[in-house]
Amino acid sequence: MPGPTLPAPPTEEAAARSLVAAPTVTTSGGVAVRGNEAGALANPDLVPAARRRYSVGKWVLLALVLLTGAGGYLWWHFSEKPLPTGIVVSNGRLEAIEIDISTKLAGRIDSVLAQEGDFVEAGQVVARMDTSVLRAQLREAIAQADRARMALGTANAVVEQRRSELELAQSVLHRSEQLVQGHFISTEKVDTDQAQVNVARAGLTAAFSQVAEAKAAVGATIATVDRINADIEDSVLRAPVAGRVQYRLAQPGEVLAAGGKVLSMLDLSDVYMTLFLPEESAGRLAIGAEARLIFDAAPQYVVPARVTFVAAEAQFTPKTVETSTERQKLVYRVKAQLAPELLRKYWSEVKAGVPGVGYVKVDPATPWPSALQIRMPDA
Repeated sequence: MPGPTLPAPPTEEAAARSLVAAPTVTTSGGVAVRGNEAGALANPDLVPAARRRYSVGKWVLLALVLLTGAGGYLWWHFSEKPLPTGIVVSNGRLEAIEIDISTKLAGRIDSVLAQEGDFVEAGQVVARMDTSVLRAQLREAIAQADRARMALGTANAVVEQRRSELELAQSVLHRSEQLVQGHFISTEKVDTDQAQVNVARAGLTAAFSQVAEAKAAVGATIATVDRINADIEDSVLRAPVAGRVQYRLAQPGEVLAAGGKVLSMLDLSDVYMTLFLPEESAGRLAIGAEARLIFDAAPQYVVPARVTFVAAEAQFTPKTVETSTERQKLVYRVKAQLAPELLRKYWSEVKAGVPGVGYVKVDPATPWPSALQIRMPDA
């Protein structure tokens, strides 16, 4: 016959629970021992594992409590505080006027003196075009101008000649008229002398016309010289404003048509953020109102700005703009512009296209909250 079935030995987890939950017992010696201690006496190998599990659980619980508290503090600290009623907010993106530096005339690029990312001042030379053909044309125009001046001198001399001929003819006619009165000559001689006077007068008039034509020719050649000089000057490409070179679009040796683009630059004196506000906010907004800009790339700084433009008509919300409510379909475009002196001071940090948030004061009496006080890198 099979013997009695023995109970299976307890697992390690069950033994640990039994150690923790065991009641207080009394030993044969009359000494009171707690359950876990009694279990340890019965099975000493289970004590370290139970203690380790208890210790790990305690630390896990403590870590969860600390993480929960830290998360709550961070949420409270960084959560968006409600704005005063006189201040509105909108997402935007920093923009700058882009200027293309192009050739006026068709020609070959001689040199490009600016690289992408370079800062240039207004009037600084950034590229040069080959002017060998223009300089040859200039020499030709100067020679034609000299010829025209010589022609003008000849015409003036002819005028003096015709004037002398007229004076002589008039003098001969005057003597003939006196002689005919004394019947010393016939009247036919007077008529002949009168005809000579008329011919001399016509010749003088023609000479004056030649002088006027010569003067016009001189003026035309001088204008040609000035035009070619202007073309040569325009072949030196200069930065129209202070800014940063964005793209280098052509290289030395390339032949460009008239209007060919060589460089593209950003005007760092006209940088602004375009905001889109609903009608109830745009209707109370005035030109020159204060604004504050916070950029995603540097949220620790608050940049001052001024409203310089408010659209006269509403438009549909652009696809790239997020509004507080999806139902807001019609908005007004607003331009918050940075001060030129501020841009000049930080123009090496200005980068067009950086997204951010713009806060605009629609009520001038509303003070800026502490979170929107001006904070700049050198503050």
